[in-house]
Amino acid sequence: MEYYSQVPGQEAAAFESRARRLLGSWLDSPKFSTRSGDLGADIIVEQGAARLAVQVKGDSAAAPVGGAIAQVKRAAKRLGRRTVPVVAVPFMGDIGQRLCEEAGVSWFDLSGNAHIVAPGLRILIEGKPNQFLRRGKPSSPYAPKSARIARHLLIEPLRFIRQQDLARETGLDDGFTSRIVSRLEDDELIDRDPSGAIRVRNPGLMLDAWAEVYSFERHSVLRGHITSRTSEELLASMAGALDRVGMRYAATGLAAAWLHTEFAGFRLVTLFVEHYLDDVLLQKLGFREEPKGANVWLVIPNDEGVFDGATKKQKVSCVHPVQAYLDLLSQPERAKDAAAELRSRMLQWKS
Repeated sequence: MEYYSQVPGQEAAAFESRARRLLGSWLDSPKFSTRSGDLGADIIVEQGAARLAVQVKGDSAAAPVGGAIAQVKRAAKRLGRRTVPVVAVPFMGDIGQRLCEEAGVSWFDLSGNAHIVAPGLRILIEGKPNQFLRRGKPSSPYAPKSARIARHLLIEPLRFIRQQDLARETGLDDGFTSRIVSRLEDDELIDRDPSGAIRVRNPGLMLDAWAEVYSFERHSVLRGHITSRTSEELLASMAGALDRVGMRYAATGLAAAWLHTEFAGFRLVTLFVEHYLDDVLLQKLGFREEPKGANVWLVIPNDEGVFDGATKKQKVSCVHPVQAYLDLLSQPERAKDAAAELRSRMLQWKS
């Protein structure tokens, strides 16, 4: 297993050197250019009719990949029509691959995987393991508490907001907010106006970056069954019961997708609740714990930020589409189809 340097200059040089070696091993007598720096690409290589403009990134997360895609496409345009843009990272994940495919950009990773298609050239390699794992747990702007910042920015993507107001509205202190905003800024996900107020630069890319590291299983989930004629009836009765006892809750997952879009029916009712329901209330609801045949998931969130942006839909409190989308990615039934529909209809931001 390889571990890479934490010294930025050394790390960048080592990555570029490894990228050149890999390209050299895949190509026949390639010609590397030394004039790449001022053109916006780290490496330019030619073989036959193919010219590759390569941008090397030391971070495989969605945000850096998205930034590299934009940069290398501009470089390829400056270099001429036959130039193929290529992104190289330590290890290309599923979201990075999708971003490259959607942008029409080739890619390879320093672990040895590749999808490079150019005139007279096809390099398709998959299945190589990640050779670039960091020691320890890297900091993330999408950790449960930190993610309040991203969620707030995605809920109001066109609004420029001062950091002090962002801290106040998310319930975070100024120093913590400043550190998370700086991290998002490093990932080129934040724009500032002349006054210093911020907003999200590319909402779709921020959502992808968050989805890449989000794990629904980090919440506490109680799985069980409640007998009901229909899922819609079950959702309404549970919402009514929780409203009557004054408990903060919000539907998420498939139930939330249905409330927002009515795209597809659902069997599983998933509710964020602020704390565990007592036995008396569970008994009134007819809830019995049953993980395998569950049609109800009661979820204690790992941070109260999941409730931000919640609204009433058909008299049921429902999480914001951003939260619903994240939760759908790890749910059963038609959850992935529902996530795609929710994103296409409600999370297509315009700047």
